[in-house]
Amino acid sequence: MAEPSIDFSLDTAQVLAEEEHGTAIVGRSPWYLAWRRLRRNYFALASLLVFFLIVVTCSLAPVYEHHIAHTGPNVTHVDETVMVSGQPKEVLSAPVYGTDSQGNVVVKKAGGVLGPTWWHAHGKFVLGADGLGRDVAVRLLYGGLNSLKIGIGSALICVLTAVILALVAGFYGGSVDWIISRGFDLIWAFPVLLLAIALGSALSINGFHHFGINISPHSLWIPTLVISYVYIPYVGRPLRGQILSLREKEFIEAAVGQGAKPLRIMFSDLLPNVASTALVFFTLIIANNILTEAGLSFLGAGVQPPNPSWGTLIQEGEDRIISAPWLTIIPGIAIVLTVLSLNIFGDGLRDALDPRAKVRVEH
Repeated sequence: MAEPSIDFSLDTAQVLAEEEHGTAIVGRSPWYLAWRRLRRNYFALASLLVFFLIVVTCSLAPVYEHHIAHTGPNVTHVDETVMVSGQPKEVLSAPVYGTDSQGNVVVKKAGGVLGPTWWHAHGKFVLGADGLGRDVAVRLLYGGLNSLKIGIGSALICVLTAVILALVAGFYGGSVDWIISRGFDLIWAFPVLLLAIALGSALSINGFHHFGINISPHSLWIPTLVISYVYIPYVGRPLRGQILSLREKEFIEAAVGQGAKPLRIMFSDLLPNVASTALVFFTLIIANNILTEAGLSFLGAGVQPPNPSWGTLIQEGEDRIISAPWLTIIPGIAIVLTVLSLNIFGDGLRDALDPRAKVRVEH
């Protein structure tokens, strides 16, 4: 089989008009046309629905805690039993010791954790218990809530900061552009995960207490700010290049000639032209940040115990991967579904906002 080649082609205005049913696109805004194209992409819309359901489900974690599970995410049930289908089951079973024929002490029955009850315990321990006797279902929902907060929050901070820096660098140019670009290069020079681990590990020990800002080491702000910081150049550099190109356009020269202020030009003329790119970056980087948070938390440099996140749940279940695989598989599936749905929707959104840039893979 031949090597796959990528062929980039541009649609003509006539082809685009035919795809949009001729006169249906006359007098319509680019955002409306993007919505027309997006709503025909049922796969992307289905992915958005999956992500929306995940967000709603995790947001209902307090409701599930108080009205169904009747236990919190950090409440342990070490010495308790639960009725499963009318039979008492230990949440945590201790190992049973005995002696062999030579009189040596041996383990006859290993200790274990309560497995998924699948609602046979009236909503308690639906997904089983972890090594400390905590309800996995409750921790999964609260962990997802924390992961989504960090992923969406860090993406918002990252994109807003990158857009502002790119606007300033692209519009003013010269020494201002040189300073901002070298700042991008400085962050870009470090591997993302290694830089995030270094910053997260340092801040997770004592927190941040400088310039009148006090953030505790257990705060979700630590991983949120760390992740948003390390990805700024990955958003800022492409936007800066786009703004440098727009800066030479006639409509910008006309605005400057009419005496428009720099802030007005940046936010009224330049920003709307890169808003679609920033929106696509925001959608895709949420998924990337959720993965990064899971990796940092798994390594101990992200969300700190006892706060749950999908990454910490996988790390806590690593020691019981053979005897209790659901402790790692279930949060892993949650991460896969969230990231996959966001990536598919992000690809569909990109195609809808820029229909003329098509990629065709030929074998």
